[in-house]
Amino acid sequence: MVKKEIPVFLFTGTDSASKDNRLKELKREFFNAELDQFNCDLFYAKDLNLQDLQEKILSLPLRAKKRVITIRLAHLLKPDVKKFILDFAKKAPAQTVLVLDMLICDKKDEFIKKISPLAEIVSFDEQEQIDAFTLSRQIESKHLEPALKVLNRLLENGEKPEFILGGLRYAWERQSAAALLKKKRLKLLLSCDLDIKSSRLKPAFALEKLVVSLCSLR
Repeated sequence: MVKKEIPVFLFTGTDSASKDNRLKELKREFFNAELDQFNCDLFYAKDLNLQDLQEKILSLPLRAKKRVITIRLAHLLKPDVKKFILDFAKKAPAQTVLVLDMLICDKKDEFIKKISPLAEIVSFDEQEQIDAFTLSRQIESKHLEPALKVLNRLLENGEKPEFILGGLRYAWERQSAAALLKKKRLKLLLSCDLDIKSSRLKPAFALEKLVVSLCSLR
């Protein structure tokens, strides 16, 4: 259930479909679908001026508990509008709910720091498909920490070590990397496979060792 005492909702992330669904749920908390046109307003931050926002916030809902005002791309809000929204969040009129929709939530931003304690923050990040190809891209970029995180996700998802090794080998066989680099990668993959099959190392540790070695290749 929506916390009706919250006057501001902060939607962050790139999953626009999930954002739209959540917004529909929020509206249904306050009015029927046929009353949308009377109780909803949509603005884009770049084109929004203070007077227009003030007028809509002061408008009364029609046969509804509250009105819902949505501001898209809210990270582009003008300074005077930001100041007004902060004041609104502290002493909001009971008839209005404000939804700020932005792609990212920069916690270092002064506006975000001030609005966060006064708002309900909902994240809508798209989940990247995690597979051996994702792992290979992180390794190729020499991004050790992200590569280890991807490996951990794969293992948590139940991916078998032999499939991870096979996926890495397949990904690199399709690339036009230098012959020496391919040879070094293959040697490390075979060594890891042997460590796992001979039980010299636990699979998770053997794979972590492999990722560290691959990220260090020159």
